[in-house]
Amino acid sequence: MKYLVIAAGLLSTTAAYADAPELTVYTYDSFVSDWGPGPAVEKAFEEVCGCDLKLVGAGDGAALLARIKLEGERSDADVVLGLDTNLTAAAKATGLFADHSVTADYALPVTWTDATFAPYDWGYFSFVHNADAAAPANFKELAASDKKIVIQDPRSSTPGLGLLMWVKAAYGGEAPAIWADLADNVVTVTKGWSEAYGMFLEGEADMVLSYTTSPAYHLIAEEDASKAAAVFDEGHYMQVEVAGKLAASDQPELADQFLAFMVSDAFQSIIPTTNWMYPAVTPAEGLPKGFETLVEPSKSLLLAEDEAAAVRDAALEEWLTALSQ
Repeated sequence: MKYLVIAAGLLSTTAAYADAPELTVYTYDSFVSDWGPGPAVEKAFEEVCGCDLKLVGAGDGAALLARIKLEGERSDADVVLGLDTNLTAAAKATGLFADHSVTADYALPVTWTDATFAPYDWGYFSFVHNADAAAPANFKELAASDKKIVIQDPRSSTPGLGLLMWVKAAYGGEAPAIWADLADNVVTVTKGWSEAYGMFLEGEADMVLSYTTSPAYHLIAEEDASKAAAVFDEGHYMQVEVAGKLAASDQPELADQFLAFMVSDAFQSIIPTTNWMYPAVTPAEGLPKGFETLVEPSKSLLLAEDEAAAVRDAALEEWLTALSQ
């Protein structure tokens, strides 16, 4: 009898799970990794939505948009999480995204008014290095040094694209010369952030393109203060990561619920110590101990989405030309 009761309970649970609506969210690979925000976000949202949240890793950030463009209205995705302001203009131009109704008391360095995409975290790009090694103070010093760096491909990675925007915002018409001088410093170009950072940790490069918040991981998770973020006097380019709802979603109300949940304390409190970025909305308990040790750029750089879209192709061509010499 006991076995029959247990079996009946299992069948009931399985049936209920099968009947639950499914929400599919495309995101980048590190988000859904065991150490990323994905597992905690999935658990927390499913507790309040009565649904099955399916997080799908689709490469690195910039690869998300390419996949959505390819799939079009046939896409299984209801929400895309992991684009940034360098890609939002191109994403809107597809006509595949619907407006949101998210409201929040954002803790961003910029005013947020975008009706299509809602932010969930932000940070500053930086080159991370071993703290016991001297770091260059700007791109020109980096290019003149013998430092070996690993960067990400701007065609597939949002950090890689962010680096192009960083150089362009800081140097404008001088950007091609900067890239020509930097080419000898580049050990390799990886498809995504995870591969690049792994190479740095394995000692295959002196510095890696990452974030000013990356040393917090080592300090908090590993109690290791051996990593630091270089501060460049040209300023640091900002990344604001966003999510948006697909217009063709067959779960529009559930997608809206997820976007609203994304700016809630339950989601935002997960971000600092899993995605290792600043949350878009300050959690009730504030930032974790260790974040106060992070460097803060004296100057913030950020191209408006239309400006980023306008210079993207030229910046990519400058980068390709320099690295192909």
